[in-house]
Amino acid sequence: MARSRLPPGPPLGRIGTVRALQRDPIGLLERAASFGDVSSLRTPGSPAFVLNHPDLVRDVLVSDHRSFRKGPTMEAARRVLGDGLLTSEGEPHRRRRRLIQPMFQPARLDGYVPVIVALADRAGERWRAGEPIDVHAEMSRLTLAIVVATLFGSDLSEDDARTVSSALREVLSQYPRVFSPLLSVTERLPLRSNRRFERATAALDRTVYRLIERRRAAGADGDDLLSRLIRAHDEDGSMTASQVRDEAITLFLAGHETTSNALSWAWLLLSRHRDAAERLRDEADAATVRPRDAAAVVERLSFAGAVLDESMRRYPPAWAIGRRAREPYAADGYELPRGSVTIVSPWLLHHDPRW
Repeated sequence: MARSRLPPGPPLGRIGTVRALQRDPIGLLERAASFGDVSSLRTPGSPAFVLNHPDLVRDVLVSDHRSFRKGPTMEAARRVLGDGLLTSEGEPHRRRRRLIQPMFQPARLDGYVPVIVALADRAGERWRAGEPIDVHAEMSRLTLAIVVATLFGSDLSEDDARTVSSALREVLSQYPRVFSPLLSVTERLPLRSNRRFERATAALDRTVYRLIERRRAAGADGDDLLSRLIRAHDEDGSMTASQVRDEAITLFLAGHETTSNALSWAWLLLSRHRDAAERLRDEADAATVRPRDAAAVVERLSFAGAVLDESMRRYPPAWAIGRRAREPYAADGYELPRGSVTIVSPWLLHHDPRW
């Protein structure tokens, strides 16, 4: 039977919680987790709840997923990503997944490996022993080149790529505003940040819609993901230009920002664990990667896979996931009210000494 009282949590008021989320969100989640596997945060509107046990997280994301919808961050992301696979729900989500899933079959993905290897080789050729580099800038540059090549093919100019990348960075920089209790007011004001956001969104739309029109006019018969999105269809027909736009920008974001962050943390950890760095170098040196067998060779780089797994355990790019309860929900004896936000955090689970 669910308890009527709220679970314990940090003794902060609503404004204090918002400020802590903006200043040090992971620190606030760690404070909340110290109160137990279910804890509460006082936020504007209704309280938020942090669930910090693998069984509870599995229930929210898998077993009882129909009791929840996507949380505030995804709601805000719709302003840029539209109703793509990442932000849509229900039947629209199922249809998008049905259309897009064939593009990510292993055989299809293997076809991109030679391009990725070639771009990685080209990036490494710019580096010189003993010269310091900005690793995050280099990883961002590399993942941008990869996502441009695999998503847009050869149809995207350097200027267009820079436009899309800088626009997405501007959009991402404004995500902390999602947690502001004044967002519904401030987003209507003539603020400089609002104007930057609107310009960034307009630049994304102009570039991507132009590419869609150009690709459709040419027959969309290429192997790049944009062409495949345009060709995708089911019994209800193919996707509209706006639906293709939403999926293209979603894939661009997913393939660029989070991947460059994950790689940057991996380099940092390797710099602190030289024995692992040497073992990784030895494995890479022993692998001869030719275009025809690139995918098979990469699959055999077991230590490289282990390095990335451990790096993403330590520093998960998606360090918190929010869900909003569709109905009252019982978790470990507490009742979470309808409409409340539930937070699960890979960061907390991956650093919990119990696991």
